[in-house]
Amino acid sequence: AETIILPGVGHFKDAMSEIKRLNLNAILAKNTDKKMIGICLGMQLMYEHSDEGDASGLGFIPGNISRIQTEYPVPHLGWNNLVSKHPMLNQDVYFVHSYQAPMSENVIAYAQYGADIPAIVQFNNYIGIQFHPEKSGTYGLQILRQAIQGGFIND
Repeated sequence: AETIILPGVGHFKDAMSEIKRLNLNAILAKNTDKKMIGICLGMQLMYEHSDEGDASGLGFIPGNISRIQTEYPVPHLGWNNLVSKHPMLNQDVYFVHSYQAPMSENVIAYAQYGADIPAIVQFNNYIGIQFHPEKSGTYGLQILRQAIQGGFIND
């Protein structure tokens, strides 16, 4: 495979336990030359650690996943607009999550939800998409296609 897609909905610690039980962490670690796209929990699993269950992640992207800190209701649920310098990333997409990646130089797009919430990150050949492209209509599928074909850096 040229691209590995790591989907996910659920709890970070439980997901990592299952990944380790199936030895998928070792398989993924042997394929670091491949493009990997993590969606929702899949994005969070690519980070080093999560406060959700105080668990180690796959460690492909530096940083810690933490609970969303906002005056708005958590989980962050529903449609929200992407903010980005990338010309493609400026429409509404569908979110369902209570934890977030850190704001960093790896953030390509974010949503504003009382705080800046990373929505798309890219670090080397790893792309994380916090929202659900499959629930975001044609636009979400265009974003997923762009992630698979080339990513969002140096377009």
